[in-house]
Parts: sequence; structure tokens; C-alpha cells
Amino acid sequence: MTWKVLLWALTLGVSLGSFPLGESLQERAGSTAGPAGDVPRNVAYVSNEQGGVSVIDLARLEVVREVPVGGGNPRGLVVTADGRYVLTANKQTADVSVLDTRTWAVVTRIPIGTNPEFLKLHPGGQWVFTSHEPGAEGGPPKAVGNSEEHEEKGEAGPAALPPSRVVAIEVGDWRIGRAFLGGVETEGIAFSPDGQRLVVTNEGEDAVSMYDVTTGRLLRRTDLSPHGTRPRGIKPWPDGRGYVVTMEASSTLIVLNADLEVVRTLPVGRGPYGVAFDRSGNRLFVAAARDQKLQVYDAKTLELRREVPVGARCWHFTFTPDDAKILLACGRSDAVYVIDAATYEVVKVLKGFRLPWGIVTYPKAYGSLDLP
Repeated sequence: MTWKVLLWALTLGVSLGSFPLGESLQERAGSTAGPAGDVPRNVAYVSNEQGGVSVIDLARLEVVREVPVGGGNPRGLVVTADGRYVLTANKQTADVSVLDTRTWAVVTRIPIGTNPEFLKLHPGGQWVFTSHEPGAEGGPPKAVGNSEEHEEKGEAGPAALPPSRVVAIEVGDWRIGRAFLGGVETEGIAFSPDGQRLVVTNEGEDAVSMYDVTTGRLLRRTDLSPHGTRPRGIKPWPDGRGYVVTMEASSTLIVLNADLEVVRTLPVGRGPYGVAFDRSGNRLFVAAARDQKLQVYDAKTLELRREVPVGARCWHFTFTPDDAKILLACGRSDAVYVIDAATYEVVKVLKGFRLPWGIVTYPKAYGSLDLP
């Protein structure tokens, strides 16, 4: 069966019903949350590629448990607006696991397709978006001796690979509500400030694409190859002016306007992936994985302000809910670095993880996988 036929068959089975966009995260949380105290608060969740989900108590800065996810090789993760569920994208088993944070039971596992990686909660809180790459290799993570900055995804070049499939999962029902074609090796996912548009990085074709969230219709595509290679991380600018994109292989940061037009290209540390603004929008953070640094830029001038030495293959990070600290998941160091967000000093290094990939918090905070 070809990938086109498979996509057609899968698409026939999904609902194309209403897709409300107006609810805020708070409104959605209020409509689905259980009694107060049911879900853990002031916690961080870390996905371990060679394990499950670790839970960090942020008051004590200690790991308090590791939760099995049922699937293999969890990478992307997200927490729902009410904090009740944590979802992981499992590469080896080609599915998404749903964990109930009140019991730590696996509620369900949703078949997605080969190589799901990124997860992103829609601003309305009722949908989780992911993508999977039909042309990519499955299986466990590569050994340390292989490329650390990019997981190899097969011998075929981008032109030979089928496009990725973008999938929307309905929170609560855990059904696939819609699915549509993305680009080649669709990676990072972001939304426009009004939640009406979905913007993705396409790592295998050096491009970014914009889609209508409701219909999946392609609205715009921008070729980034003149400005760099392998786009991975993406974040909307806090004031709505556009987006920033990290280019892993060329070690550049690209600034796009709201129409995905390139307005600036900036050299950054080697191997950038995770990117995020702080809550005020005054600072921009870039995880330069190959340089083993977290870089801090002035968001207005894009001048480099500080560099924080960290561990190996640090791809994703998040602020704590009170914005006082930054937590950075460093995969090849099997560690999470805790950084003071005001002084940029490393205040603690948490050990004992197993190839940590992503990190988010509840209550939700600003970060490379988290808000906005």
C-alpha cells in the first residue's frame, strides 16, 4: 500500500466536524478539570527516550517518580490545560500515550504512524497536534557514537521521501479528529496568536509551511534554503509580528514576519533546536546543543547577552511556572540543568534521567515545548 493510499484510508476514518477556536485555555480547563487538588501542581514532566516520564517536584527540585508510558522511545510531550493528562509521542511504537496524572495510569495509546515526534497543544486547549514521518526510520534511538545533533532518518533524500502527516487529537475523547499532509520531515509546530493558523518547520526540505487549522489547507510555504538548513524549533513572536526558527545544521536563527517572509537571519551557537521567549517578551533563549550552551538574546535587538554552559544534547527547556528558574533537558548527559533565570547561574543539576528529550511544567510555563 502506498503512502497516498494509506493517507486516504486514514482520512476517511476521521471526523471533520466542528473545530471551536474561541475558547481560552482557562475556559477549557474550567470545563474539564476535576475537583481542586486532583492533579499534581508545581511539577515538571520530562520524557526519557530510554524510559518513561520523570516527574520533578519544583519546590524541592527533586525527581519524585518515573512513570511508564506503555509505548517505546517517548520524545515529544505535552500537558493538557487542566493538568490532568500528559501525552507523549512514542517513536518506537508509532503512537501517542495518554497518562492520567491523578493515577499515573496509561488511559490509552493512540496509533499515529511512523516516527511521531513533536506534540503541541492548541491555544484553545481542546486539540493536541502531532506529526509523523512516513519516510523516516523507526526503532530505538541511535547510539552515542552516531550523530548527536540529528537523528538519521534513512538513506533516501528529501525528494524521495513522502510528506509527513499532521494529526489533530481531540482532548478527552482521544480520537484523531483530522489529519492532513505536511512537508518533508515536519518537525516543530506553532500557532498564530489567534489560533487560526498552524505553522510548521519541515526539516527535510528546508521550509516552513502555514495551514488553516480547521481545514488543513496549505496557505503559504517559504523556502528557507537560501538562509540555512534543517529548520527545527519554532516560536511565535510575543507581539504577534511573526515567528523565529532555529536552523540546526547551519547554526542560524531566522526571523519571519506574520506572512512567513524572511526579515532577518542571525548566526547563533552550533546545533540550535529549542527556542522560546520569556513571558515578558524581552528575552529570547536558544538551546545551542552542539555548543552545549543556553544562549540569551535581547529580543528587541537580537544582541547576545549571555551564554550558559550546560550539558550534552540539550534540546528543550522551560521556565518554572513562577518564571524564577529555567529547566533544560540534556539528553546525552542524562541530566536536567536548573538555571537561575535572573543571574543565569546553574543552581542544580538533576541526574538519573535516561536520554531526556523534552520538558514541560504544570501550571504551564513559557518554554520551547510549552507556552505560548
